[in-house]
Amino acid sequence: IFSLLCSGSRSSKTFKPKKNIPEGSHQYELLKHAEATLGSGNLRMAVMLPEGEDLNEWVAVNTVDFFNQINMLYGTITDFCTEESCPVMSAGPKYEYHWADGTNIKKPIKCSAPKYIDYLMTWVQDQLDDETLFPSKIGVPFPKNFMSVAKTILKRLFRVYAHIYHQHFDPVIQLQEEAHLNTSFKHFIFFVQEFNLIDRRELAPLQELIEKLTSKDR
Repeated sequence: IFSLLCSGSRSSKTFKPKKNIPEGSHQYELLKHAEATLGSGNLRMAVMLPEGEDLNEWVAVNTVDFFNQINMLYGTITDFCTEESCPVMSAGPKYEYHWADGTNIKKPIKCSAPKYIDYLMTWVQDQLDDETLFPSKIGVPFPKNFMSVAKTILKRLFRVYAHIYHQHFDPVIQLQEEAHLNTSFKHFIFFVQEFNLIDRRELAPLQELIEKLTSKDR
């Protein structure tokens, strides 16, 4: 699937390399735990903090996992998300996103969806690769601002889901990715709801879908 997604030059630019959690590490064990509980089919149970575990570490492992999932999902539809089809980064007619990262681009800029998502995924990857923010070694403490960093990452990753659902749902159906997308998004929503990681206002572009996906599991 990787070579398939990277065949076009533009696709390979947006499709980021998978972020791997080192095997043998405690975070790898946590990831395996998450995968095992997901297999049970109960997403509400799967997102809960495992007994005796550190919340920061649990959020870190899941944030990396969501980055990889969204990366993969967006990678399947990059041919449909172009400068021409998506000249602005939007989630339906009422929501438009402008990019700023606070360091390289301080004043929000209006840009196309593929450009915005490229900025966004590159920025997230840089955060995940920063050992001072996302320590992978046992015993290295998480920084005091870790939770606010994780919240910003998840808030921005949500925008990619919102863009795919609003602007590219037809190709998702054609590619038979609908179930995959829905399961991934449902897992994401249960996770951010469990730990109150994204402000309700930020979720507004997909509010109806969120209610529909989560109502069966209350």
